[in-house]
Amino acid sequence: MQELTRDRIPLFLTRNVPPSIAPEFKGRGLKVPALEKGIRHVAGMIKTNYAQWESASKKGLFQKTDPRIKILFLVFFIIIVSLKREVESEVLIGMLIFILAWLSRLEIYSFYKRIFVLGFLFGFLVSLPSSFNLVAKGEIIFPLLSFSGPYEFWIYRIPADIGITKEGLYGVAMLTLRVMNSVSLVFLVLHTTSFADIMKTLKIMKIPDALLITASLSYKYFFLFARTVEDMHLAKKSRQIRESRPAEARRWVAGRIAMIFGKTQKRSEEIFRAMLSRGFSNAVQIYGFKKLRGWDLGIGLALCSAGVLLLWI
Repeated sequence: MQELTRDRIPLFLTRNVPPSIAPEFKGRGLKVPALEKGIRHVAGMIKTNYAQWESASKKGLFQKTDPRIKILFLVFFIIIVSLKREVESEVLIGMLIFILAWLSRLEIYSFYKRIFVLGFLFGFLVSLPSSFNLVAKGEIIFPLLSFSGPYEFWIYRIPADIGITKEGLYGVAMLTLRVMNSVSLVFLVLHTTSFADIMKTLKIMKIPDALLITASLSYKYFFLFARTVEDMHLAKKSRQIRESRPAEARRWVAGRIAMIFGKTQKRSEEIFRAMLSRGFSNAVQIYGFKKLRGWDLGIGLALCSAGVLLLWI
């Protein structure tokens, strides 16, 4: 009876697995190449960045405010952030945005986590070379290198003492705060306003219909293709016996990119034909916009007063 049962077991279950194809475990999970991890993280990032309806449905300060007021607030304060040339003013703007985000009941940690990352990448790292006296002259506060004398190289002059200047650090701090404040303003409006309301407001502000249609379709199908990328990653991971070699991982990623590109082209053509068959007239129609309430006018006046005060300081 035991021999009969053993004969019914598939051969691949009775053989010893060679070490070359045995799964490699690190900690508690299967080791996955970095390229495949990147696909999964990109898909998750797209869904996280575009799925803001949960925070937009909360009962907070900005959620109750008319989207027209919020869009005007965004434009007005972006201009203020660009005009101000003092670090203190940028700090005050950042504090005001923090208070608005808190009153809007946003998750402060996750909200500012991405803001700090973007500010570090596109503000601090980009402007960090300007803090050295190689770029602009200034008072050195952190000396790094010293030579016997200055050197001339083509049209450049290398000073005898190289270091970080006070004026350079001020410029780095200024640019970093500007980037963080601009990003936080955009995130504040995005996380407290539904996408449909944003499109309606932009239509009222005379934004061309072609841009609105492109943005609406892109927003909708980001979800679809992000889910497609994630499903492809999970399908490969579920069938993975051993760790993929770097060359195999690169070929797989290149193949998936080509497939997504072709699928995107095909889907866009199908969508366009479907729109034409339903009477698409290349015009965006908006419905259901209510009149401004006293609450909206009060919030708009308060935000406008705060902006004028920041400009005056």
